[in-house]
Formats: sequence, structure tokens, C-alpha cells
Amino acid sequence: MTIKPIIYLPDPILRQQCLPVERVDSELKGFVEDMLETMYEAPGIGLAAIQVGVPRRLLVIDIAGKDEDPNPQVFINPELVATGDDTSVYEEGCLSIPDYYADVERPASVTVKHLDRDGKLQTTEADGLLATCLQHEIDHLNGVLFIDHISKLKRDMVVRKFTKLAKTRVTA
Repeated sequence: MTIKPIIYLPDPILRQQCLPVERVDSELKGFVEDMLETMYEAPGIGLAAIQVGVPRRLLVIDIAGKDEDPNPQVFINPELVATGDDTSVYEEGCLSIPDYYADVERPASVTVKHLDRDGKLQTTEADGLLATCLQHEIDHLNGVLFIDHISKLKRDMVVRKFTKLAKTRVTA
């Protein structure tokens, strides 16, 4: 297993639309393990393939608490098929936008069709943190970042900050 480098804002790859995964094979399963290891190392509770530079519709999530056993979940070609009428607000962060957090309002419950790590079709109904995390990661697959759900003023400030940081990383 290999920890992959995480792509940071303002890298334009984060705005790409991801392509469907064509087959679930041993190579993909190895990549899923790399993604999980990368997510745990970061540490985070969700990671989309695009965040490690692979524009495929694949994400991993583990919302288990610190005192709980890990519960990794794999979503291949996830499709949001329904959202509930109620909304909830969570303070979101992102491994691609480190150390920045903002309240984001999203549907409180979702239904997602996807393939599991064995390539079997599944339907997951989620609410609470899992619903928020699924929407956040599926947004990544569509080139959308959580900062797109906050005010333009705050978003512009964050983009400027990370653009400046990226320039200092290049010259350092």
C-alpha cells in the first residue's frame, strides 16, 4: 500500500469532472487500499480519487469515531438518486483545503446508488454525518468544492490564500 500525495487548491485538477470506473479488478482494489491509507494518514473521514490526481468516480469514507473500530466504506461510480426535504448544517473541512472550515447547509438525508469494492450494485440511504460526507465527496467527483457552497466573498478569500500558498510552495 502506498500513501498518495493529496492535491491542494488551487490545482485545476480539482475542478475536473471525473469519469466512471470501467471495471472493478485487482488494480482498482489496490488503489482503493492506497486511498484508504492516504485518508487515514491525512487524517480525514473522506477522500475522492480526484484528490490524489485520479479523475475517476471513486471515493472512500470512514466516519467512525476515535474510540470506534474503523469502518471503511467504498463507493464506486456513486450516483445521488434522492435527497430528503430537510437540511442540516455541518462544519466542513477538506483535505485539499487544509485548515479551513466553514458551515455548509446540505440535505440532511440522501440515497446513493453505487458499486461496492467487489463491484456489486448497492443502494445506501444515509443521514447525518454520512449524508454530508457523501455529498461532499460526490461533489469532488463533479469538480465542486465545499467552498462553492459558501458566500462568494469568503470563497474568494480562501482561493486567494491558497493561490498565494501554492506560489510559495513552488518557489521554496
